[in-house]
Amino acid sequence: MVSERNRPVPRVGMVGGGQLARMTHQAGIALGTDFRVLTGSAEDSAALVCGDVRLGDDKDAADLSAFGKSCDVVTFDHEHVPEPVLREVERAGVRLRPSRDALRYAQDKLRMRTRAHELGAPCPQWRAVTTLEHVSVFAGENGWPVVLKAASGGYDGKGVWVVSSVAEAETVLERAAEAGIQILAEERVDFRRELAVQVARSPHGQFAVYPVVETVQRDGICHEVIAPAPSLDEERATRAQELAIELAHALDVVGMLAVELFDTPDGIVINELAMRPHNSGHWSIEGARTSQFEQHLRAVLDLPLGSPRATAEYTVMANVLGGEDPHVYDRYVHVMAKDPGVKVHFYGKEVRPGRKIGHVTALGDDHEELLARVRDAAAYLKGDTQ
Repeated sequence: MVSERNRPVPRVGMVGGGQLARMTHQAGIALGTDFRVLTGSAEDSAALVCGDVRLGDDKDAADLSAFGKSCDVVTFDHEHVPEPVLREVERAGVRLRPSRDALRYAQDKLRMRTRAHELGAPCPQWRAVTTLEHVSVFAGENGWPVVLKAASGGYDGKGVWVVSSVAEAETVLERAAEAGIQILAEERVDFRRELAVQVARSPHGQFAVYPVVETVQRDGICHEVIAPAPSLDEERATRAQELAIELAHALDVVGMLAVELFDTPDGIVINELAMRPHNSGHWSIEGARTSQFEQHLRAVLDLPLGSPRATAEYTVMANVLGGEDPHVYDRYVHVMAKDPGVKVHFYGKEVRPGRKIGHVTALGDDHEELLARVRDAAAYLKGDTQ
């Protein structure tokens, strides 16, 4: 057995045991990295497949520091570790990538909007609000409905409320006050579709930017991704990629940065940021020369970044959501038999209605035909079709 002192390869620790950690672990096998996960349960998605799992509370500074000291670099599959904990962990000498200073812009939407405004990046009209009068004034300037967002802690549509009146806003503000949640108001953007672009940045400043993709969102959850975004003007696509690079540099990101965008008649507008592998990049496992998961590891280890070029004219991905029938694997064989070209990824998660339990991907030269195929496979796996 190789001793800790004589380990021949660096150890990457990932905080969080979800599907992003699971797929990052898979990418790490081919890279030959030593990969360790900190998670709260041995039944979590990554813990089921990773050979080196540490059970602990990622919101506890002692647990996170002990984990971090056992690794050469620590990264994340979510943004929910409290900033004071990250500060204490960094003071203990743990190398975080992205750093606490960078990660706070993905954790706190108010900080993100403030910094993006300082950089001149395109954003919706927004304002921090604490009272009904604040919301009313904002609505008077920007119109109803108003989008209210929790400044931190939201994901997959959670922490976002579209309100059309003062009465609806009052309910949100009361609940936020009870929970101690800070709220910001944003204008409801008139967009044609949603886009996303990902960029990787290494500690010494190398960048690799992926094609701009179209994302299909329903009820705050990403259902489908088309890579690259069909019929996207080349100038607009280039601007989106440049914007991602500019943000990654200005925020000192190390690893993957996902920039979610609105495609409006007047140009692109920033919606959200994520500093980790992202649902909008799952297509890259089959659809890019270097997947987002491998690229993230390369970046946090300061290895030369891989090519983000597409392997096909189009790659289309659909998330598989849980339905009422938990026996998803029983239907897998029929999907494989019907369409051998579709790739299915399961996350090892307990099936619950609406929960992301996997995704399917198809590659080719007709995005509409690919979309029909992945939709059919995802619906069958969910149990919506016979």
